[in-house]
Amino acid sequence: MQTTTITDIRTIGITVADQDNALEFFTGILGFDKRLDAPISPTMRWIEVAPPGATTSIALVRGASAPTGGTDTAVRFTVPDVTAEHAALREKEVVVSDIMRWDGVPPMFTFDDPDGNRFVIVEGSR
Repeated sequence: MQTTTITDIRTIGITVADQDNALEFFTGILGFDKRLDAPISPTMRWIEVAPPGATTSIALVRGASAPTGGTDTAVRFTVPDVTAEHAALREKEVVVSDIMRWDGVPPMFTFDDPDGNRFVIVEGSR
């Protein structure tokens, strides 16, 4: 018996203080595509960004007040070479952690967006 018709994850929302600043970070620094930017009220827009070719997007949702120090989003992005990505983000002055390595687990590191929201980069295939 089928219990749901859910087939995919479209978008994961993260809270940002300044949508323009967040949009510039995700498109200008990370190289994501802007998939949608539409007004939803006189003071807010619905903005979605995503890595080129990705199924799931990130919605940059302006919060009434930005979370203090951001939040751990629990979002994991995949890259083919974690060491190269780590170096590239550091060169762009993105706040990154050291690369974490454990036996049997793909190498990974964290990075923060301008609002302090934390993401994880994991090495592996798509």
